[in-house]
Amino acid sequence: MALTVELKILDPRLPGWGFPHYGSELAAGLDLHACIDSPLLLRPQRPAVLISAGIAFRIGDPEWCALVLPRSGLGHREGLVLGNAIGLIDADYEGLCLVSAWNRNPAQSDGPEEGILINPGDRIAQLVFTRITRPRFTVIAEFSQSGERQAGGFGSTGI
Repeated sequence: MALTVELKILDPRLPGWGFPHYGSELAAGLDLHACIDSPLLLRPQRPAVLISAGIAFRIGDPEWCALVLPRSGLGHREGLVLGNAIGLIDADYEGLCLVSAWNRNPAQSDGPEEGILINPGDRIAQLVFTRITRPRFTVIAEFSQSGERQAGGFGSTGI
């Protein structure tokens, strides 16, 4: 069964920029555009900036959510990542979709501080819809079975 999401286009420039659009036939992420009025320079290691994606949507199904993710090329090559790592949009949220944009590059101490220039309409993040499970919890004093790992974590199994 396909998920139907109600979508409001709040920025009239989006259709001209090709929204909504997936980058390829099998792409998982829907490109999100920077709906800003003028170019924005994200300087290295400064606080994250909230950028409007110009849309609002309603998922309405508790078995689904949306994730705002960085675009891999911009993150890897340019250093443009999300200030909150991953944005989670719950099924009942209906407000403006925002992208927390952050320049992860190191600050320059020996010269002019450059940054990442974001222009109106630039594709700056991607939106992925995914199923979720909300488990029923059983509060217990002890686990019914015990594994070998116990509290081992954070590299306890080696590299």
